[in-house]
Amino acid sequence: MKDLIKKIHEQNVKAGWWTDLQTGESLQSTATEPAKRNVPEMLCLVHSEISEAMEGYRKNLMDDKLPHRPMLEVELADAVIRICDMAGGLGLDLEGAIHEKLAFNASRADHKIENRVLENGKKF
Repeated sequence: MKDLIKKIHEQNVKAGWWTDLQTGESLQSTATEPAKRNVPEMLCLVHSEISEAMEGYRKNLMDDKLPHRPMLEVELADAVIRICDMAGGLGLDLEGAIHEKLAFNASRADHKIENRVLENGKKF
C-alpha cells in the first residue's frame, strides 16, 4: 500500500497537480508547513469518481477511456488513485488506518449477522 501511495503521489506531483499554476509554488507539505492543497476540493473529487462509478453501474456502461473495462471498475480505480494521492500529499498513514479499521470492524456488534437481521439492524 505504501508503495502504491508513493507511486501515485509522485506521478501526480510530476504532472503538476501539487503545483500552484499561477505562482509555480509547490503545494506539498514541508518539514515546517502542511500541504496547501484544498482538502475539501480533493474530497469532492473522490466523491465525483464514486458518483461516476454509480452511473456506470446503473447503466451497465463500459468505460470510455478503457473500453475493455466496466466503467464501475475504472471509476473505483480513479477514486483509489485520488485517495492515495491525497494520503501521500498530506502524509496520512492510510495503510495503518486501514489495518486498524479492519481490526475494529471485525469486533463490531453492528457488523455481526445476528444483529444485522434484527428489525433495526444495519442493512448495508
